[in-house]
Formats: sequence, structure tokens, C-alpha cells
Amino acid sequence: MEAASEFGLTPATIARAAAGDHAAFARIVAEHHHDMVRVAYLVSGDADVANDAAQSAWSIAWRKLGTLESDGRLRAWLVSISANEARQSLRGRHRRAIREIELDAVAETGPTGGRSRDESIDLMNALAGLTSEDRGIVAMRYALGLNSEEIGRVTGLSAPGVRSRLARCLARLRKELSDD
Repeated sequence: MEAASEFGLTPATIARAAAGDHAAFARIVAEHHHDMVRVAYLVSGDADVANDAAQSAWSIAWRKLGTLESDGRLRAWLVSISANEARQSLRGRHRRAIREIELDAVAETGPTGGRSRDESIDLMNALAGLTSEDRGIVAMRYALGLNSEEIGRVTGLSAPGVRSRLARCLARLRKELSDD
């Protein structure tokens, strides 16, 4: 019996998808789409950008799945593609002085974790103060639970570099969210 990789997907399923099996790829999409949208949302702060980024990421993943070296990296690889697509989309947009936040999107897609809507909005505003790369790292760690080694493989940073960057991001978020 084959060992199951992440989320019950077997290496054979991933190999079939890489070989062009649409049904196998659909299983991968079903398992990972939500995580990809979540990370893209945390990077961009915009539900439409997040959905578009995830869709673009699936197109890239379909074309490049055969280049993935390790089945265990699938999730991290997919969310990094989605985060990169969200960053690319943001680069193409002009920054607006006023940022609109869809309250339903914050409640459904955002990192609420039992917080009130006001707290969620404060958190989203604080996250918006980080660079898109830093938001991606924070999202991979706290929204997806990836460890520093996994994040490092995706971002090209060393594991200690990821931990250092996370510590700086968290310090900045704490300062931003403090009631002082």
C-alpha cells in the first residue's frame, strides 16, 4: 500500500496529475484551493485579487506540476505560487489612499480566529502595513501551519532567516495592534 502524502493525496495521485490526469488534478484542487485563496487573501487583503490569484496559480501548477521534486512539498509549492500571483496582481494596481474592506470577506476568508469584526479589521489593517512578502510568510506560518524549514524552501530563505523575519513581523504587528 502506498504511503499517503499530505491531506490523503498519494504520490501516485500527484504523479498521475503531473502526467495530465484531469481527475487526479481535480483532487489536488479540491484539497488545496481553500488554502491557496486564504494565503492570497492575506497577501493582498482583497477577496477578488485572492480568487483571481488562486485561479492563475492553478494554471501555472497544471503546467509545472511535473517539475515538483518532492510530493511532500506540494502544499507549500502551491501556496507559494498563489502568494506570488497575488503579489504580481498588487504590483499591477495603483495604491489607493482609502482602502475598502468587505466585512463579509473578513469574516469568511480572513484570519478571524474567534475575534470580533472590529478586531479582524484592525488585524487586516495591521497586516496591510507589512510588505506582501512578509504577509506571505506570516500567512504560510499561521494560516497554513507551515514550519520555518518549509517556508524557507518556498521563499529561498534559510530556516533561521524565516524565524527572524517572522519575529520582526510579529513585533511590528504587536506594536500596531497595541492599545497604547
